[in-house]
Amino acid sequence: MENYLEFINGHIALETAGFETTDDALHFHGINLLEVIETYGTPLRFTYLPSISEKISSMQELFFRAMTAERYLGKYTYCFCTKSSHFSYVLNEALSNHIGIEISSAFDIPLLSSLLASGKMDQDTLVICNGFKTAAYQQGILELIAQGNRNLIPILDNKEEFNFYTEHLHQPLNLGLRIASDDRPASQLYTSRLGIRREEIIDFYKNKIEGHANFKLTTLHFFIDSGISDSRFYWEELDKHVGLYCKLSLVNPWLSSLDIGGGMPFMDSFDFKFDYLDFVTRIIRRIKSVCDSYGVAEPDLITEFGKYTVAEASGIVYKVLGRKQQNHNEKWLMLDGSFITSLPDTWAIGQQYLLLPVNNLEREQEQVYLGGMTCDGDDYYHSGHDKIFMPKTRKTQYIGFFHTGAYQEVLSGFGGIHHCLLPGPKHILIDRNKDETLNYRVFAEEQNSKQALKILGYL
Repeated sequence: MENYLEFINGHIALETAGFETTDDALHFHGINLLEVIETYGTPLRFTYLPSISEKISSMQELFFRAMTAERYLGKYTYCFCTKSSHFSYVLNEALSNHIGIEISSAFDIPLLSSLLASGKMDQDTLVICNGFKTAAYQQGILELIAQGNRNLIPILDNKEEFNFYTEHLHQPLNLGLRIASDDRPASQLYTSRLGIRREEIIDFYKNKIEGHANFKLTTLHFFIDSGISDSRFYWEELDKHVGLYCKLSLVNPWLSSLDIGGGMPFMDSFDFKFDYLDFVTRIIRRIKSVCDSYGVAEPDLITEFGKYTVAEASGIVYKVLGRKQQNHNEKWLMLDGSFITSLPDTWAIGQQYLLLPVNNLEREQEQVYLGGMTCDGDDYYHSGHDKIFMPKTRKTQYIGFFHTGAYQEVLSGFGGIHHCLLPGPKHILIDRNKDETLNYRVFAEEQNSKQALKILGYL
């Protein structure tokens, strides 16, 4: 039987995801993972910071190329949506590029104030304020404006939100408006809970916003819940939203930007195939075509990419603590962590990630199941229809899940209480020095029992 290295070389193009194998061990973007594990232990979460800037600059280049090829006259602004990862190391790296920020809650406001105070962003940085606005969120928007932000755009989620700004703000402000998109879950079609009905938008503009001394509607926003995909549903929704943009622009001379939301896919399996340039080119071509049919100038474009920006920067590695042969001869590898607590999307929505052994690559491979440490029956890796193969060995074995950088830390409850009181893993950040050598630093140590007991009220 072929060994694991022969197996993956026959089925997986490792180099396409930044992997290579050296001396029977796995490397990721030039990082010797076995050495990292020997230094910091497991379970271990890590983030390779240069990946964030690489993804941003790559997408900016793709839009530039597509717009140039299609003679598209509008501008493009890449925004990072903070909800995918609020951590300072992510925002600091992302903002080292020329981008905007999209926020969605009141607690984003002090986060932005901190970034402004540290000089990581300035008052000209585009800030898209999305989501349903609580009173605290609305007040925070006023505070950012009072601090001097010159490029903040609240996206109206409902008609009543406009009343707040007219009552409390007495200076010019550009506004956006979110379209309530048709979303498509697995079994039905329904309208998003966010935004204003398409049929009401033009009348709302004419009756409420048009001619107002202080407010201009400059941006139309939409987001398709199923994300960006090459499907008939996506293209039909895009056409409808661009058509509405054109109709609104015919009565609103200030409308100039179309925010097409997020949802750009990331590499979540080794079978992943997505031609980013072709897809971006088709988006640009489609928008230009619809605008031409209405005789309307093509809009400036805004995107809000979260998962795409940060997912591929991170991973988490576990140690196999035990091997169990169960009732139907399935072999279980018990890991020193939990999927429910460390990779909650694998449990909640069946999210797949890149999965590879870190060592023993020259051993024979065998089919296994992967289990976590909690007592919950659902604490195992839901691999879908794919079988999991790992090296057949009794030696110490490490396993890595890669491209896990979006949402997992936040959904896990970073620094909080986890299922069965399992501790949050140690987290390290990996960067490159000017001479291209790797730089490691610990962002968070593994959670200890005293921290957990304090949260629970015992200390």
